[in-house]
Amino acid sequence: MNEKQKDTNSGAQQKLKEETTQLLSAVEEAEKELEKSYRTLAEEPKENGENAHLDQKIQKEIDSLKEVNNDLKQAHQRTMAMEDELSARFRDMQKSRDRKWYRLNPPANGTIDLEERQRKHFAQGINGYKLMLVCFVGSFAGVVVESIWCILRHGYLESRAGLVYGPFNLLYGVGALTLTLALYRFRNRGRWLSFLGGMLVGSVVEYICSWGQELILGSRSWDYSRMPFNLNGRICLLYSCFWGVLGVLWIKDIYPRMAKWILKLPNRFGKIATWCVAAFLVVNCVVSMVAVYRWSERVHDVPASNSFWEMVDERFPDERMERVYANMNFGK
Repeated sequence: MNEKQKDTNSGAQQKLKEETTQLLSAVEEAEKELEKSYRTLAEEPKENGENAHLDQKIQKEIDSLKEVNNDLKQAHQRTMAMEDELSARFRDMQKSRDRKWYRLNPPANGTIDLEERQRKHFAQGINGYKLMLVCFVGSFAGVVVESIWCILRHGYLESRAGLVYGPFNLLYGVGALTLTLALYRFRNRGRWLSFLGGMLVGSVVEYICSWGQELILGSRSWDYSRMPFNLNGRICLLYSCFWGVLGVLWIKDIYPRMAKWILKLPNRFGKIATWCVAAFLVVNCVVSMVAVYRWSERVHDVPASNSFWEMVDERFPDERMERVYANMNFGK
């Protein structure tokens, strides 16, 4: 930013401050004038004609104050947003600059935005390419994180995958995708917005995924019925708070790192790679749904009706499915 831009910004803010001071003075004068109306309303009622004139006068004053109040509310909301965004961008930039050899802080989201625009990158903003890569990385990273959590909490490693091929779980991919869509507009705002947004969005996604799995496949991969403040065992307050924390970490830390990595992909190669990733996830998802559906039938002693289902039984026996979906329960 050059000196002229700095002077312009300072001048605009100085003008805003001066006009705010003048506004406060005008409010004080208006309060003094209203004392006359208060006094008039406190007096004895007059003739009907005079009362009608007074009623019109007071109603006009009320309507005028309502209009002023609405304008002030809008101005207050906008200046609060301006302060919050400027503070957030400043903190993010300070954090980005404060890098140590043992602590690689993420780049600021504002820096990512600028570089994407300047380079006209294929994954600029939150277009389809960016979202597909976010879903892919989220599906993988979620499994890694939950596997580490399983080791730390239970002392053993257990599969947390949601697809039959590779350490991927679309729940985390969809969660990352939804968090990005919901929180992208707040990437340069305060962390409290990211926390509330992550808490709400994550809980909704988790509930819908649990409900959809039980409706379509007749199974449940998690049950919070024993947790306090749960809703039908599908979500609970503790994990909703975890989603809130994840929302902050995602949009302020993980997303900018991921976006910086995506920026390193050349446009042509990046587009081809993204289409390959999309095809892999679609095929993996379809095969996984078929395998789980047939597994649920075997659990309920339903024999294979044709050669196709016999092939599924051979490729995806119970032992393999139990390793992949360690926590799946068909409620037999």
